[in-house]
Amino acid sequence: MPERIAVFDNDGTLWAEQPMYFQLLFAVDRVKALAPQHPEWASQEPFASLLKGNLKEALAGGEPAIMQIVMTTHAGMTTEEFDQIVRDWTSSAKHPKTGQLYTKMVYQPMLEVLTYLRANGFKTYIASGGGIDFMCVFSEEVYGIPPEQVIGSSGKAKFEMRDGTPLLMRLAEINFIDDKAGKPVGIHQHIGRRPIAAFGNSDGDLQMLQWTCSPPGPRFCLFVRHTDADR
Repeated sequence: MPERIAVFDNDGTLWAEQPMYFQLLFAVDRVKALAPQHPEWASQEPFASLLKGNLKEALAGGEPAIMQIVMTTHAGMTTEEFDQIVRDWTSSAKHPKTGQLYTKMVYQPMLEVLTYLRANGFKTYIASGGGIDFMCVFSEEVYGIPPEQVIGSSGKAKFEMRDGTPLLMRLAEINFIDDKAGKPVGIHQHIGRRPIAAFGNSDGDLQMLQWTCSPPGPRFCLFVRHTDADR
């Protein structure tokens, strides 16, 4: 049945999100790696605080500071170069508390739900505030969800010819934020159907759950309130 579509938030729903969003940890590592090319960062916030190891001060600027860190560290390269950087990071970076790869910090019960739904004719999608290009690198291997079934936030890109080779360059500009009221919009634009099942864990998932479960008929929405931070 084509209407059997289920959407899942990623951070805190499919994998852990403590001590902070894993993509932000990736961006922090990128700041450290790129610092030798940017001596101005030594006195420019939020980068100066990150390089001093003061994460709390770096993030004191809230969402604008986070977006500046992410946009700066995710741009200025081709899409293929970014894919490889993410691949290298997810194959080596480890969670500070468990010592596990971040791609191992997934919830087994949620993997079982994904498998169960697919065995019963569902298409499973990720609908996350995380970066779509970041998640697409590992979504199929970790969750069995192919890249074309990943919906997320995105930066802008532009087409270029370099030495006769066509490529896409990543720009330090926001294209779409797939969070809160943006989630139903992103799902509609990407899939073109309203899901009949949705899974989330935060206020950022509320509108996705409301939109999924509002029409009549059999529908299922799961809101997970877990103790990840304590455990």
